[in-house]
Amino acid sequence: MRTKLHTVAAAGAAALLLASCGSGESGGGESAAGLTGEGSGESCTIEGEVPLGAVLSLTGAAASYGESQQRGLELAASELAEQGGVTYDLTIEDDQTDPRQAITLFDEFVNDGVSLIIGPTLSNAAVQADPIAQEAGVPVLGISNTAEGVTEIGDYIFRDSLTEQAVIPQTIEAATEQFGLEDVVVMYSNDDAFTESGYEAFADALEDQGVTISETITFSKSDTDFRALLTQAQENEPDALVVSALIEAAVPLVTQARELGIDVPIIGGNGFNNPRLMADAGEAAEGVVVGAAWNSASDNPENQAFLQAYEAEYGSQPDQFAAQAYTGLKLVDQAVRANCSAERDSIQEALGQIEDVPTVLGEFSIDENRDADHPAVVQVVENGQFAVLQ
Repeated sequence: MRTKLHTVAAAGAAALLLASCGSGESGGGESAAGLTGEGSGESCTIEGEVPLGAVLSLTGAAASYGESQQRGLELAASELAEQGGVTYDLTIEDDQTDPRQAITLFDEFVNDGVSLIIGPTLSNAAVQADPIAQEAGVPVLGISNTAEGVTEIGDYIFRDSLTEQAVIPQTIEAATEQFGLEDVVVMYSNDDAFTESGYEAFADALEDQGVTISETITFSKSDTDFRALLTQAQENEPDALVVSALIEAAVPLVTQARELGIDVPIIGGNGFNNPRLMADAGEAAEGVVVGAAWNSASDNPENQAFLQAYEAEYGSQPDQFAAQAYTGLKLVDQAVRANCSAERDSIQEALGQIEDVPTVLGEFSIDENRDADHPAVVQVVENGQFAVLQ
């Protein structure tokens, strides 16, 4: 799938010329030339179109996440189109939830001279594809990569998604206090970098809180029948089930747990932060605790405007993945406007200087490790909606 999004009508826009660009740690790569302008911030004006690439999982196992991200990017693009001054030529490609396809697309975008790449959707694809951009000196902004170590790939790799290590400790601390946890069973899919990283964060956080893990049970991210594993977990009589899973596994796991009479709290990470949990699991989702990087009920002005605009455009409520994608493109625009330049090295420098920016996700900064820094939230499903766990 190939989608072209022009965020500003570019009357008489100049053709893009290719020229050598400053490289990352290892050098190489081509970049669009002539992408510096005049002014700064809101007054920045750049003559040519700024080429951006996005690699999302629009089909395959992570399609629900990628589709949300596409909507978030499209909404941000339409709003930037009204702002003027900078023209973005955004190309969205589908990696089919396949790291090999992500590698191919990153290579194509690098050779096409894009100024920055957004994505890919899953951390395991990022681990394999991001080095291509790093080698060529092309900035990457991950909008849903939460596995540990992604930004360690190099100094051109950024993300606006909180790591599981940033979200999960708060989640376990709040749940331990709320439910008096002493003994739990941990379940996770061991064939995905995101869920494996979530498991490690859960295990560390539980240890820090003095909670015993009576058993650890693994499964595949493609599994849909968890009855045998849940029966095995139930035999431990745990105080809670702690689960690191993508939403495709989370929904049947939660549903089947309740069908088997497991009534203890179920605690999940970022992968559970999706309206599908309530829509597809229904009553079974009630009481599920979810650590998250975005609170849909936040009353900050940016979030309220985002919720209204998303509802008006798509007729549904956004999820965390849409919120992070929307924020990501807005942050890219801020970085471009900071020096009024879409040269790769300029964007890389400006992204690293983002600090205390009001966003949908809350007050946002990028730290010295190029990771997101903003408040996390611990949620619980109440009456079919996410509410902050009090």
